[in-house]
Amino acid sequence: MPIYSLGDLEPSIDSTAYIHPEAVIIGNVTIGSESSVWACAVLRGDDGEITIGNRSNIQDGAVIHTTPIFPTVVGNNCTIGHLAHLEGCTIEDGALIGTASVVLHDAKVQEGALVGANAVVTGGTVVPPGAMALGIPAKVGKGLANQEEISLGVESYVARAKWFREDLRRID
Repeated sequence: MPIYSLGDLEPSIDSTAYIHPEAVIIGNVTIGSESSVWACAVLRGDDGEITIGNRSNIQDGAVIHTTPIFPTVVGNNCTIGHLAHLEGCTIEDGALIGTASVVLHDAKVQEGALVGANAVVTGGTVVPPGAMALGIPAKVGKGLANQEEISLGVESYVARAKWFREDLRRID
């Protein structure tokens, strides 16, 4: 798996995290326990810091970047969907960022909130706890995210990461 330092900036990855062999981790990136980063995801901590909490999953093709002003922070028990793009934002514990969605500079997706597939959360937007953000630009509806479904998704990725760590093998 390509994990790169960039000058003095070196990733810190917990030994229980799963990083797919085709994910790319560069620079100032911290990944917590039982988290997973899947195929073709890129976490590039060159302009600032990227922090991924515990038991969070960064799914296939996601791009996580940062800015010199705003770090990118993903809390614990979060799901970052396939092809999502996060840049200079904060994703709090238990939040779900849907497939192909974008969350930009200084935006905050608070605890247990959900950003729907293909939504764009523009800079400075706050998605309140448990709310859903849908559309382009995202419009926020309060208290609509299904916490049980978000938790089930996180649990499935924690289990999947253990399975892949033990049984994934290249056969070509």
